[in-house]
Amino acid sequence: MSTTVTGTSGEDRSDYTKDESRSIRRRSLRLLGSLVSPLRGQLILAASVLIVSTAFRVAGPALIAFGIDRALPAVVDRMDWMPTIGVVVVYLVTAAGGAGLIGWYVVVTARLTQAIMLDLRKRIFLHTQKLSLEFHESYTSGRIISRQTSDLDSIRELLDGGLNELVSGLLYGGFTLIALLLLDWQSGVILAVMGIPLMLLMRWFYLRSQLVYRESRVVSAKVIVKFVETMTGIRAVKAFRKEPRNDDDFGELASDYREVNMRSIRLFGTFEPGLMAVASVSVALVLLWGGIRVVDGGIAVGVLLAAVLYVRNFFSPLQEVAFFLNSYQSAAAALEKVSGVLEEEPTVPDPTRPVDLWSARGHVRFEGVEFGYSRNRIILPDFSLDIPAGQTIALVGTTGAGKSTLAKLVSRFYDPTAGRVTLDGVDLRSLHPKDLRRAIVMVTQEAYLFSGTVADNIALGKPDATLEEIQAAARAVGAHGFIEALPDGYATDVNKRGGRVSAGQRQLISFARAFLADPSVLILDEATASLDIPSERLIQDALQTLLADRTAIIIAHRLSTVAIADRVLVMEHGRIIEDDAPENLIGGDGRFARLHAAWRESLV
Repeated sequence: MSTTVTGTSGEDRSDYTKDESRSIRRRSLRLLGSLVSPLRGQLILAASVLIVSTAFRVAGPALIAFGIDRALPAVVDRMDWMPTIGVVVVYLVTAAGGAGLIGWYVVVTARLTQAIMLDLRKRIFLHTQKLSLEFHESYTSGRIISRQTSDLDSIRELLDGGLNELVSGLLYGGFTLIALLLLDWQSGVILAVMGIPLMLLMRWFYLRSQLVYRESRVVSAKVIVKFVETMTGIRAVKAFRKEPRNDDDFGELASDYREVNMRSIRLFGTFEPGLMAVASVSVALVLLWGGIRVVDGGIAVGVLLAAVLYVRNFFSPLQEVAFFLNSYQSAAAALEKVSGVLEEEPTVPDPTRPVDLWSARGHVRFEGVEFGYSRNRIILPDFSLDIPAGQTIALVGTTGAGKSTLAKLVSRFYDPTAGRVTLDGVDLRSLHPKDLRRAIVMVTQEAYLFSGTVADNIALGKPDATLEEIQAAARAVGAHGFIEALPDGYATDVNKRGGRVSAGQRQLISFARAFLADPSVLILDEATASLDIPSERLIQDALQTLLADRTAIIIAHRLSTVAIADRVLVMEHGRIIEDDAPENLIGGDGRFARLHAAWRESLV
């Protein structure tokens, strides 16, 4: 029978074989082991404290039996109070000691949990940040957020409460059974026999809860993804009046989630009465058999009372064990998802022996490059291109022609399937990452701004830049005027994703960021698409400054931006069908000439 487990990328699936399921469990255990191994000392301390505190707690009924059967008769027969006082003192010491040790245990385990969660949270962030663009383009933002939030919360709940309850419950139950066998082995045998229906009940609950919580985590993930994607794409939602449909879809998901939770509640509603019934029958049998033996003089009344207390105490932590099974289902699924993400390898790995390129000129070459986002979808078939240092080229073509793919390969967001892309004769796969990021900068249509000041966003590529350097970069691209007009000038907080400035202003800030970074190769991927006509005219001079003395690759549909290029490449189906200076192509009768004529007519 197949089971619903988590795939290597952390996605819930239901088509894994048993071997694959075991492999995923082993992967999860490896992750847990790597988190726990640096904390062995604290684990040993926590275990020692728990063992001693449990022994103190279990001693109580035995002391009560001694007090009833030995200490009280000494008072009645000989007026000897010493045994009674001794029992009371020992009882109070064990109670106080047990309580104090439990408090210490809670503190130690809390530190352990927080240390593990800190390590895991940092691992997820650092690793997902290192993963290649391919991972982030295929892995939805809602699922990534779920790994860092709800999944980590599930693991924390398990470590914080569920695991403690399981360990302390099992240890307490084991010590209680041993103490009962030592005190009255016949009552211990009765309790051991009643363990059979107890184990059957626990197994039934575990298997049923597995099914319920597998469904619960799938539906929960869908709820999170739907909410995040709706809020992220709220502009499109409102633009296309998608609110009613989203309301229906989310309402259906929320109803499914409620139904799964109700099934979980009904499951506990069956388990808890069953547990109480087994406990009650066990106490009744011990009391009945013990009462018969008390009448016959087989055991003392104090021993019977202690036996009854031990039986009751044996069952009291089992509800906590059941809650652990509840937490375990959710946490095990979360650990599988998290371990899946942490097992992901970058598809664009750093070189093992990086080549330093301290001063790049900007000579870019494509040598027999083949690339596709999948085996059945080749975007660039046997592509070759030479871009001399300092040359500005413009890429023109229909959507899907391969323009943005070419830019991503130059930026080494992806690696070619075959062939190579070089910078000044060095394969980008061998180039040191710091030199690559310093030499090649891409400005996209999105123009993403981070929370913080305008100055911080401009200085993204050069964090040690002075305010004068930041202002000079802004002046060079024509952004200084509107920045100065902001409430706090360069110290203005742009808010989340740059919500305080317009789309065109965000783009100008991204241009200033690129100018300050001073790369040898600059890629503009639809970078002027957010600008209106006046803003675009304003930035033409800034682009001349921005592109001077560096290699530039411009991807644009606006032919006014293309006009500043030294060379225009017209692409179609991953191949270059025209390659010449803009004025030569305009004067011809090819594809670019027709595009240019249509553009001129649209301006009339």
